[in-house]
Amino acid sequence: MHIMEGFLPAAHAACWGGVSALCVGAGLRSISRAVKGKPELKMLLGVSAAFTFLLSALKLPSLTGSCSHPTGTGLGAILFGPLAMAPIAAIVLLFQALLIAHGGLTTLGANVFSMGVAGPLIGYGAYRLARTIGLPTGLSVFMAALLADMATYVTTSLQLALAFPDPAGGFAASLVKFLGIFAVTQIPLAIGEGILTVLMYSYIQKHSGNELSALGFIMTGREERV
Repeated sequence: MHIMEGFLPAAHAACWGGVSALCVGAGLRSISRAVKGKPELKMLLGVSAAFTFLLSALKLPSLTGSCSHPTGTGLGAILFGPLAMAPIAAIVLLFQALLIAHGGLTTLGANVFSMGVAGPLIGYGAYRLARTIGLPTGLSVFMAALLADMATYVTTSLQLALAFPDPAGGFAASLVKFLGIFAVTQIPLAIGEGILTVLMYSYIQKHSGNELSALGFIMTGREERV
């Protein structure tokens, strides 16, 4: 989700910015630990960032003040953990705000939190749960990407409902309205993102098996093949 420039009240924008800054700092430390002594992983990290940039740059107007789009954060969350996606999302969203007028600087913190913190956490958790109960890798990756996208949409709806409660029904009524409007475009987008992420993971698995092994992915046996 991209909440547009100047749309959030200043206090809300500042609070989301502070929380996201802490998450970005934690994410930078997480990335540093992941690539320390393993320079070959930097290329894979770059691929994850590019995937996020390309997918999240595709947008459909959804309602005044925001838009719907894929996020691309599920892949990086699976590979490097959810914390790593906060700085990646911050860089991606900053470039998009400056270069293609997606989002904005005052709403950067809110957008980073929804796309780079909440979404990856849910997506990563879904992936780990799916693998723990023995679901196939492809289905696990699909669920992670789909739920990372949907969690971003839900978080943005929460952010907008907090900032603009309904005059009659308050926060709850506003949240239902935002969720309902976003669902029309976001649900099919999330399904499409899940499929694209499975294809991308399969490509990485085929051509970058050594890098996946360095990240702790076991590449032997039919179960691990997408």
